[in-house]
Amino acid sequence: MKKTICVLLAALMILSLTACGAEKQEAATEEGFRPSLDTSAACQISVVGGYDNFEALEAEFDRFNAYYPKVELTFTKVDDYPNMIGTVLNGDTTPDIYVNYSWMYGRDQYKASIDHAENLADPALGLDLGCIRGNILLKTEDGTLPMVPVFSNTYGMLVNNSLFEKEGLSVPTTYQELVAVCGAFREKGYENPMMGFSKKETTSLFTLVLYPYFCGTVAHDEEAVKKLNALDASAGEYMRPALEKLVQFLNDGCVDLDACAEIENNYDAVILRFFEGDVPMMLCSGDAVSGTKKRESRSEAFIANPFTYTFAPVPMAEEGAYFLDMPNLQFSVNKDSSNLDMANEFMRFLITPRELNEMAQNKGLISPTKDLSFNSMYAALGTVPESRILSPEVIGLTDDAVIQLRLAGYLVGTGVMTIDEAVAGFGTFTQ
Repeated sequence: MKKTICVLLAALMILSLTACGAEKQEAATEEGFRPSLDTSAACQISVVGGYDNFEALEAEFDRFNAYYPKVELTFTKVDDYPNMIGTVLNGDTTPDIYVNYSWMYGRDQYKASIDHAENLADPALGLDLGCIRGNILLKTEDGTLPMVPVFSNTYGMLVNNSLFEKEGLSVPTTYQELVAVCGAFREKGYENPMMGFSKKETTSLFTLVLYPYFCGTVAHDEEAVKKLNALDASAGEYMRPALEKLVQFLNDGCVDLDACAEIENNYDAVILRFFEGDVPMMLCSGDAVSGTKKRESRSEAFIANPFTYTFAPVPMAEEGAYFLDMPNLQFSVNKDSSNLDMANEFMRFLITPRELNEMAQNKGLISPTKDLSFNSMYAALGTVPESRILSPEVIGLTDDAVIQLRLAGYLVGTGVMTIDEAVAGFGTFTQ
């Protein structure tokens, strides 16, 4: 009798758990993506961009095929992408979805990339734009949204957390703490508390520390932004506070430029130098961080002595760090696509917290979604107060103005020019 009762109770528990699981699965389906087209539809969707490979996107293709098994999705790399995308879009065989960049807007040579883009802000498309940080959703002057970010980028530093823990030090959150930590590491025998790429201006360490601070000084000054964008010679004065901060940073002994000059490039070489394990903080961009995981196995030093690392903003301001929030890669839908409904359906699938976070995690880049806590690598960005989260596009700075700042910073940082000379030269610097 006891055995019979136990068997019956066990059976009831299994039925109860099964029903509970089914209810949860049904609820998850209702809350997540739900197909709006015929799932037996067959077509081909092509995506083009400049990446050599896009495994993270191809994983999304597979996930989409769970709903639409007869839709064939492909990604194709286009060489010299910024200059060739116009030709591709105006050709006989055009893509359904293509990579786009906000800096192309307003430039005649990239006009096709905007003209061919569907307005993704159209409510009829049903994209969950509310899951994306508002300051990187960049609408055009007429209020349309030609592109949506699928990754974002920023400037900061790789942090060797194991070294900080070993030496009993905390990752700095203010400029005073940064200088103190660098001094403490030097006292403990570390020759290079901070390093970065410094040989030429291709997102050099000078830009990495200068640009976010500069944005903080002009973020709420419309007149300054207007003059900077017009390359008005007098606008050079707006660079002075940031250039002075850069010189202070160098004079405070945070970096050894001679040692940094040994780093050959700001991606592969920066990562491998960091993996040597003796550099507490390595200045870099989010793009470089995306390449770390694949390079762990290429570093003999890291294989022999692995350590934990994360990415954090550089605290250049007295009150703390600025999080310079920038769209990295954006997708547009070709409004002339022969499979427009299915292209939009894929975008509706992709532009959700789950898929954007999943793709960013796979690619190693920063997700454009509002929740940055899901990826421990970038969790420090989520602690920056909203008042210090800045977007160059929202501020209104153009690429032309930013180039002037970058080159001025490089010339001052390398000692080629004084601050006064760089300020006076604003508008005259060329790549």
